[in-house]
Amino acid sequence: MTYLLFLGLGLPEILLILFTAGIPFILMLICIIDIVRSEFKDSTSKLIWILIVLFLPMLGSLIYLLIGRNQKILSDSRK
Repeated sequence: MTYLLFLGLGLPEILLILFTAGIPFILMLICIIDIVRSEFKDSTSKLIWILIVLFLPMLGSLIYLLIGRNQKILSDSRK
């Protein structure tokens, strides 16, 4: 933490970096875990969604949450 203070970064800057870098990373990680654990209607959909989320982290994650989750096959326990 002291090396960040040496660079002239205070608490507000450190929090800004954590929120701008941390939140998209966590959202991307949640989406990738959901994609890997899920079954999709099309066999290539899983690979396509992983690539979209990896190459467009924030936008790809939001698109997956809005559109991609509807393409999953529900398991018997959820029906």
